[in-house]
Amino acid sequence: MKILITAGPTREPIDPVRYLTNRSSGKMGYSLAAAAAKRGHEVLLISGPTSLDLPERVDYLPVESAAEMYQAVESQIGRHDIAIFAAAVADYTPAQVADQKIKKSGEQLTLTLEKTKDILGSARTVMKFEGTLVGFAAETEHVEENARGKCLRKNCDVVIANDVSRKDIGFDSQENEVMLVFPDRTENLPKESKEHLAYHLMEMIENLRPS
Repeated sequence: MKILITAGPTREPIDPVRYLTNRSSGKMGYSLAAAAAKRGHEVLLISGPTSLDLPERVDYLPVESAAEMYQAVESQIGRHDIAIFAAAVADYTPAQVADQKIKKSGEQLTLTLEKTKDILGSARTVMKFEGTLVGFAAETEHVEENARGKCLRKNCDVVIANDVSRKDIGFDSQENEVMLVFPDRTENLPKESKEHLAYHLMEMIENLRPS
């Protein structure tokens, strides 16, 4: 099968030297790409900036901002059977980007932010994707409730959710512990390395495909 995977953070520019970003390392998405390739699938990895090595036998499309990731996904998703959105995409971006470096002046600096385009939310409605759609939810509270809401609102087949307030999993960790939130049920997976978890997740995602 042909699988599109997004990974990593995005960087939203403030001026030529500064940007807004988040703590995502991209490791979960890259681990999923590696697992999918090892299982014989054709994989396109659309990634924000990371320090990770590209997995073997994976096509790679680098992006920086949320807008660039949206454009890349929109142009590629129709060629794929499965889309897995593991990237930590910025929800907001500066409304204006300064042409020159902003100099320190007053005691406060106010940034006006505007919403970015919702990539996962656009997959079914705008991009007309009809394949298997997998979302991720990095939550700090009400993990299952928030993930199920996301799954239903965005017409996902499953949302893979984890509690990023925990220090032992998720961001900056080699391990993760997730729950699989389907429209009608939830399954919990035990904590394990992101590499092993990715392999189990790929098995689950493959089984979502109609036989």
